[in-house]
Amino acid sequence: VANYLPSISSAIGGYAPQKYIWRICVALHAAPRFLFAFAYFGYYTSFHVGPRNTLYKNLARLCVFLHVLENTALVTLTYVSSTDNYAVHENMFIVFMVCSEVYMLLSCILYKWSHESNGRVMTKSEVRSYQYKKRLFVFNLAMFLTAVYMFFRHEWYCETGVYSIFALCEYLVVFSNIAFHYTAKYDFSDQQVLLAGEESGDHPKEIMSGSNEFKTCLDVMMPSFFLICSCVLFDVINNARCK
Repeated sequence: VANYLPSISSAIGGYAPQKYIWRICVALHAAPRFLFAFAYFGYYTSFHVGPRNTLYKNLARLCVFLHVLENTALVTLTYVSSTDNYAVHENMFIVFMVCSEVYMLLSCILYKWSHESNGRVMTKSEVRSYQYKKRLFVFNLAMFLTAVYMFFRHEWYCETGVYSIFALCEYLVVFSNIAFHYTAKYDFSDQQVLLAGEESGDHPKEIMSGSNEFKTCLDVMMPSFFLICSCVLFDVINNARCK
């Protein structure tokens, strides 16, 4: 049956230069993603939420673990395509999606818990960040569940256009995942990245300082992903066929 939109794996996995651009961009953004995982742990644990603070900190630790595992799975499934090793690619995709969904849910819980504990009131920027997180999580989960349904429906009935709907949902899952992580620009808008070495005096010697705060890393990450998606969408013209 006819298919009008290739899945991400179909469009990137075995074709050049798409797969090389994708791999380069994922590699470039992987290090900042690991950095933000631990930055968020420091961010959340800077709050004291009262009697249940131990539970709160344990959830923050779990959140960091899921964030790191999500990023590790993404890098692995990027460099091990479905044609190279289908089992590894499939398992890493499952790990990526499970960690991603649970991480987003925990992030929403921790953000609200930390910013409304002990009578604290969110600022406008914090409210914006929380609302974006919450809506993007719900949208991401809805698109993922729809994609799963459409994939199995395609496998069972092979109806015209069903695989294209699955592929569209897959793209929306990726975009909403990117957008969710991009909300860090609100949370770290007053922070700077600083590399420093020891000096004989009382103050450390500054080696490198981010002049435009944490969000500079994020602003570099976003164009890379949109470049990737542009390359992928270019393949729509190629009249892809269902496998």
